[in-house]
Amino acid sequence: MMLHPSYKELMQKVNEGSEDGNPIVHSRYSIVLGTAKRARQITAAEYKKAEKAKSFGEKPPLRDASKKALSIAVEELDSEKIHIVSESGENYESYVADEDGRR
Repeated sequence: MMLHPSYKELMQKVNEGSEDGNPIVHSRYSIVLGTAKRARQITAAEYKKAEKAKSFGEKPPLRDASKKALSIAVEELDSEKIHIVSESGENYESYVADEDGRR
C-alpha cells in the first residue's frame, strides 16, 4: 500500500508542470498508467543488462531488492525526474482495443 506520496499529491505535482494552465492528468488512473509504464521500462532495462552480462560470461548486476520497480517509478515522478505527458490531442478511441485486441 502506497502511503506517501498520495495520489492527490502526485496529481498536483504533475499538473503544476502544465505550460498552458490545463491539467495534464485528470484522474488517479493517469498517475497509475504513467508510473506503470515507467516501472515496465525499469524492468526491461534491468533484463537487458542481465542478458548482456550473461552473454559476456559475467555475473548479472543486481539492484537493491528492497525497492520494487513501481516504487522507483513513483519516487522518480515525485522528485520530478520523469514527467507525464498529456495526450489530450488524441481521441479516446485510439486507446481502446478493437474486437481483435488491436489498437
